[in-house]
Amino acid sequence: MNADPEQPRARRWVPEATGAATAAALAITTVALVAASPRAELLFRDADSLVTTLVVRSLAVGQRQDWAMSSVLFLPETATVALLTAVGLGVAGTLALAAVLNLIALYGAFRVAAGARGRSPAPVAGALLGFGAFCLFAVTEGSVSRDALEPASLLLTTTYYSATVIAAVLAVGIAGRGLEAPRRGWAPWTIAAVAAASVLTNPLFAAWAGIPLIAVLAVVALRGRGSGAPRLVVAVAVGCAAGFVLRMPLAGLIANTGAGYADPSRALESLGYYAQLAAERWNSPGGAVAVIAGVALWLWCGVAAVVLARRRETGAFVVAAFGWIAPVLVVVGAIGLGTHAARYLQPIAFAPVVGLVVLPRLTPRVALPRTLGAVLAGAAAVALVLAGAIGIPRIAASATAPDADLDCVVAWTDASGRTGAGQFWTVRLPKAHVADPRSLVQVDHELRGYAWLVDRDDFAVGEVTFLVLDAQSPAFELPPGTSMDDAELVPCGRYTIADFGERALPLGPQRS
Repeated sequence: MNADPEQPRARRWVPEATGAATAAALAITTVALVAASPRAELLFRDADSLVTTLVVRSLAVGQRQDWAMSSVLFLPETATVALLTAVGLGVAGTLALAAVLNLIALYGAFRVAAGARGRSPAPVAGALLGFGAFCLFAVTEGSVSRDALEPASLLLTTTYYSATVIAAVLAVGIAGRGLEAPRRGWAPWTIAAVAAASVLTNPLFAAWAGIPLIAVLAVVALRGRGSGAPRLVVAVAVGCAAGFVLRMPLAGLIANTGAGYADPSRALESLGYYAQLAAERWNSPGGAVAVIAGVALWLWCGVAAVVLARRRETGAFVVAAFGWIAPVLVVVGAIGLGTHAARYLQPIAFAPVVGLVVLPRLTPRVALPRTLGAVLAGAAAVALVLAGAIGIPRIAASATAPDADLDCVVAWTDASGRTGAGQFWTVRLPKAHVADPRSLVQVDHELRGYAWLVDRDDFAVGEVTFLVLDAQSPAFELPPGTSMDDAELVPCGRYTIADFGERALPLGPQRS
């Protein structure tokens, strides 16, 4: 009897499907745990986290697009939110779904980094090791602040550079595969395209992936260990340069080039700042475990890189070496530039765990029963069903948690039919939920249009008749002859609406 020619192909796809199902189960579980923690504030209600939602809502109402963005343009993240909005889950539900998809996409990048079948004895297992470790780091993080040293869970948001993290891991994987199969010639073009697109949307890609990859690939090229290494070095460099060139026509969207975030004269302050964040992370049990595990994985990457270099497994060496050098370059660079932003240090979370994907290459090969694949596939299916049955309701509960104060502001604004204003940290959540986002204008305390992560077309209204305030709002400086005593104060829990009725408050010149 002739063997079924489709059988070998089927056997190849069973491990991949098993890995994908396991990754989906881990992603749902991770989002459910993070969303049930105080970190939900960052996922669903943080003023910065809502920028992609506000872009999509602005497009939906047909508003003229004149955005004032940071140096990050959030192009892939916004496109993702736009597509997911069609599912009809509401603002928070869409962000929760995006969090799950971000994690699944990261697994895909880990799978690329794990190498092709035949090069690694168990690439799916390696990818799941790296991805599972990243998920564990994410669930140890539970503060409400984006400024805490909790970088893994930032991937769950659509604002804190999720596309850049995924692209960095993907680029490492492409480089590794390109060195293992240099004759195919696809890797330089692909990695150049990934670098160009990534720098276009976020220049941090050059620091997080471009420079570390160029450094590792240059070592490979100088030692003559990979015939494709010089082309990959050029491809990464050209791709990053092309990304910066492609940003030039979009200069009008960039309200802050990021230059103000760096001040080398404050390097010692920066060192103290990050040391304090590390100490705060260490003071919690989960944080201490995460710090110890992170350092251990970083050391593992260094050891694995040395062993793989001796074995002349160049592709895997690049992956492991990146996991060791990227955190060093990024941390030293962030301190040297005098930065004060924990979100810039995300490679300390994703780079060391990338080194786990090479672990199967360094372990003895063991003959496994043929039935094991079917057993694992069944277990993965059960895990996915359980994760969905338990995790999805919990995610939905977190995303739809009642917020009577927000509902009060939204209902009052929609019913008024007028335009009001509020300051950045106060107004963005209501603005994301009102029927027409143009009905709430983002201003500073002097009633000047605050052009930061907002559509500047909002300011064309010229005047407002009510203000939304909360504890995060500094006292407004109102026009001469006007005071808060002239307003009717409408209590909405943590919010207060100061309604000036028919009295219009003119908006001042824009500021950014």
